[in-house]
Amino acid sequence: MPREQEWYRLDNAGVLYSALKKEKYAPVYRFSAVMDEKVNPEALQRALDRTMPRFPTFRVRIRKGVFWCYFEPNHKPGPFVKPDISNPCQPMRDREDNDWLIRFYYYENRISFEAFHAISDGSGALAFFRTVLAEYLRDRGVDIPPDPLILDVTQPSTQEEAEDAYGRYAGKQILRKSLQKTAYSNTSPQEPFYTLNVTMGLMSVAALKAKAKEYGATINEYLTAVLLLSLMEKQRSEHPHRQKPVALAIPVNLRSWFPSGTLRNFMLTLRPCVDPTLGEYTLEDLIRYVHHFMGLALNRPEMQAAVTGNVRFTQNRFLQIIPLFLKKPIMAFSYWLVAVRPFTATFTNPGAVPLPSSMVPHIQRMEVILGQATRPSPHCAAISCGDVMEVTFAGTGVSSETERLFFTHLVREGIPVKVISNRKEGS
Repeated sequence: MPREQEWYRLDNAGVLYSALKKEKYAPVYRFSAVMDEKVNPEALQRALDRTMPRFPTFRVRIRKGVFWCYFEPNHKPGPFVKPDISNPCQPMRDREDNDWLIRFYYYENRISFEAFHAISDGSGALAFFRTVLAEYLRDRGVDIPPDPLILDVTQPSTQEEAEDAYGRYAGKQILRKSLQKTAYSNTSPQEPFYTLNVTMGLMSVAALKAKAKEYGATINEYLTAVLLLSLMEKQRSEHPHRQKPVALAIPVNLRSWFPSGTLRNFMLTLRPCVDPTLGEYTLEDLIRYVHHFMGLALNRPEMQAAVTGNVRFTQNRFLQIIPLFLKKPIMAFSYWLVAVRPFTATFTNPGAVPLPSSMVPHIQRMEVILGQATRPSPHCAAISCGDVMEVTFAGTGVSSETERLFFTHLVREGIPVKVISNRKEGS
């Protein structure tokens, strides 16, 4: 094995997420796999123990320096598999769980994995999770041959897996944009700490694909348009004095445009935005808008210039010399200004999770949850495996109107939806 790094510099996204981390909030997300049989926690722990040495960038804890946070290897016992909890994606507090920044839970047939967003994005996390699942199935006696989709836990990690791809691809030109307008916030009264209301909708990928094809769109474009329409209807039902723009934060995996094997963060956020004051929008109008917006926004030069701007911000000389205790509130305010205020909701869709053919019969579906937002409004996430598409709304607000409108639209479009939730009766 190569000599282990003594510490890891946070990537551009990790710098921002670490600035937001506090006692009652941390950007945490969850992936789950619903297996074909009841989970054996001892086998899952053995699989996790075998997998962790292969992923040094997940086997870390966060430390505070004078000027910046950084990662260092975590040699403490763990992480330990635990029975699942009713409110997922809780904040990862300092000096808790031996400082681990990932968690594993089990309940009946479900295996769940949570991660602090500063260590990895969804693509890197799924590569790690898929490898744990493969080791778990092997421990249960399933023949899982070597496959490019699974990393070999007997081999050392590569340098590219730990690279800061943002820094690698930062260029010279910066994409300069004016400050974006404040968007409709879609908030509601907040639940008691820590209550995360989670509502999942399960539907057929084939049914979604057929419906999207009727509009000449992809599944992702179709779901994005339905979410925009639902949020516009919700704002209109509140009868504001003046309606605000409805805008989505859509994370995009940059690895398709900038080749990298990194298992850390490497994504960029796009902002489709609709102004309701311009008039009435139909679903067809919104699908057409989303389709052309994505086509224009997903171009390499513009994305590289946006990455360059983000990297240059954290390399600002003035910011470099400010002590960390002063820097964190500055970074948090910057995040609110450019990543919270201009958006109504986040919608992320990692797409279809590729699995080796040997694993397919043993995984019924995949699930994804985005943890609490910085305000009481719901995030939305979607993921598919086989013919099951799962769409999740999760937030700390009392209202369930956004998800009700969204799933109602799908049903009216002829797409059957099975809804499950951790909300209490009558809420």
